[in-house]
Amino acid sequence: MSDKLKNIHVGALVQQRVNVCEMEMSRICAFFKCSEIEINLMLQSESMDSYLLLRWSKLLGYDFFRIYSQHLILYSPPFAAEKKNNDKKLPELPQFRKHIYTKEVIDFILELVESGKKTKNQIMEEYRIPRTTLYRWISKYNNQNDH
Repeated sequence: MSDKLKNIHVGALVQQRVNVCEMEMSRICAFFKCSEIEINLMLQSESMDSYLLLRWSKLLGYDFFRIYSQHLILYSPPFAAEKKNNDKKLPELPQFRKHIYTKEVIDFILELVESGKKTKNQIMEEYRIPRTTLYRWISKYNNQNDH
């Protein structure tokens, strides 16, 4: 889980999803209106144009953008200018009130705690997960495992 989120090779991830869905190459080529060679080049690419990634997400019924969102949650510090210049107006882009943690990220974090690889304090500092959120996960998921 950790390596997949830290070092993203989107072509390989798309290829995995194609394999899981058992999608025929002819259908993929028809959807993208391109040759098998062009599709294979996309699947070998470490990065991909956002429009193409959106099309792959629609075709395969999987949100590949979420992988990047989870990477930002775990590995990118908050935007420093937002904290320092609250009075200055930033361009009008959608504002997200909460982090969206997937079940995979929660499992990854809880595994770090349970295995002793990281302390709760290390997780809160390194991944900027609020204390209340971490303790809620521990309580909720430990209770589910006890039943």
